[in-house]
Parts: sequence; structure tokens; C-alpha cells
Amino acid sequence: GSQAIKALREMRCEVILVNPNIATVQTSTGMADRVYFLPVTPDVVEEVIKREMPDGILLQFGGQTALNCGIALDKAGVLAKHNVKVLGTQVESIIATEDRDLFNQKLAEINEKVAEGYPASTVDEAVAMGAKIGYPVIMRAAFALGGLGSGFAYDEEQARELATQALTNSPQVLVEKSMKGWKEIEYEVVRDCNDNCITVCNMENFD
Repeated sequence: GSQAIKALREMRCEVILVNPNIATVQTSTGMADRVYFLPVTPDVVEEVIKREMPDGILLQFGGQTALNCGIALDKAGVLAKHNVKVLGTQVESIIATEDRDLFNQKLAEINEKVAEGYPASTVDEAVAMGAKIGYPVIMRAAFALGGLGSGFAYDEEQARELATQALTNSPQVLVEKSMKGWKEIEYEVVRDCNDNCITVCNMENFD
């Protein structure tokens, strides 16, 4: 977030920040032009929008809270009402990434292979999907990019426990075949509107 603010300032953009955390670099003196130490909730952010009348808004620099807030503002028509353009990652992309089933569909459209998996909206449905795939399975809570409520289940009892936890925080859980033990190579790539790409870093992960 602080790097985004610096980049915007370099482009001579006026930056208004909503962040309730006083102990962060973002809210330091000299970073943003104005800082609102307020909760990042749809009603509060809408009041800031009414007061500041910004041209654009960035949603991807405030974690899950900012993502949820941005989606809510967009669905409620607040952004369109005040002519606020979403900059950077678009709401549709955020939703497609958070909805695990929709994300898998998007991968299938570009012929990317994914582990066998099914979405579930109830605990019983999640347990049934686990039995269909065969244990062990991994359960991922949707609409929570931080992975809240996700984990491995080796039997029906663990599946029921994980599904209950995941569905407490999310309306959907994706039950997938376990890839535990596989090596994962992850690349972070930044791409602009002209299709210029920069690989920021790569990481090797083990489940």
C-alpha cells in the first residue's frame, strides 16, 4: 500500500487514504495527502467519497477488508453513483478470484489443469463431495483470499469440522483432491495495459 501511494504521488495524483491503523507506514506524515482514521466499511467509505469526490479508487491494498468493502460499494451502485472508477484490479476480477468455483471455470477456459473439486454451500454437501473425490481432500473457503477456514481433511469427521469452520466465515467452500507433497512454483508478475510484464519474484512452496 505504501508503495502504491508513493507511485501515485510520483504521478502527481492527490491521494486520500482510509485506514484505521495508526501504526503503519501508509498513515505516516507525508505519505497520503489526507488520511481518514476510520473503519473500512461501505457506509463509512461512502461518506468519505461524498466528501472528497475522488476520480478513482484502489481496492487491492487493504487486504480482505478492503476487497469486501469495494465489492459491496460496487454492488450497491455507490461507485457508479459518484462516478468513481476502480483503478488496478477490477471488481469482476476480484470476485472471480475469490469465488473458487468461478476461478476454476476461468482456468478451464484457458485450458489450465486443476485438481478435481466441487463447490459446496452446506456441511453435508461438503462431506458428500469429500466422499466422492476420496480422502484426503483440501477444503478452501471461498471469498477469503487469506484462506480463512481452509485445511486438509483425512476423513469424514475432519471434513465436517473444516466445512463447519469454513462456512461460518464464507457462503461457499470448495472441496478438492489433495495435492499434498507436490512442489509448487509461484511467480508474481506485474503486467500493465501495454502487456509489459515484470517478474517481481518467484517462490517454491511445499504443502
